[in-house]
Amino acid sequence: MTALNWNRLDDEGFERLLFALLSDVRGYDNVQWLMKTNAPDRGRDVSAWRVRADELTDVDRERVIVQCKHWPNRSVSPVDVAEVLAKVTLWEPPPVDILIIATTGRFTADAVKKVEDHNAHRTRPRIDMWPDSTLERLLDRRPHLVASFNLR
Repeated sequence: MTALNWNRLDDEGFERLLFALLSDVRGYDNVQWLMKTNAPDRGRDVSAWRVRADELTDVDRERVIVQCKHWPNRSVSPVDVAEVLAKVTLWEPPPVDILIIATTGRFTADAVKKVEDHNAHRTRPRIDMWPDSTLERLLDRRPHLVASFNLR
């Protein structure tokens, strides 16, 4: 796995990449990129439904919101996490089950702690952190997206 050149993307390109990634993955439905980049989206850049089929209990659908932070030279702080989390109620109903904070940078130690503390209480939404390393791993499995966004 090699590093991706995040500087080839602008903010809109990063949102487009996350939209394309979720659209490309089996198990995500109704992927939407509804608002212009840098619009007052209240932190909702991309939304989708994660659909899991279980032969015994039918189908489970979880509402997923993705907050995109194209910050290759900056880390997500606990204040950034708190700001996004505070906006969740503005997107409901229906309830948000999973909040993904995706960044081309990393998370500070305090931001990781804040997310882990939040998730330990099992309150909605569960927060998933997608730093650059996670995105590189996800995109390594999808070379067509890496090529179409000219990330190498």
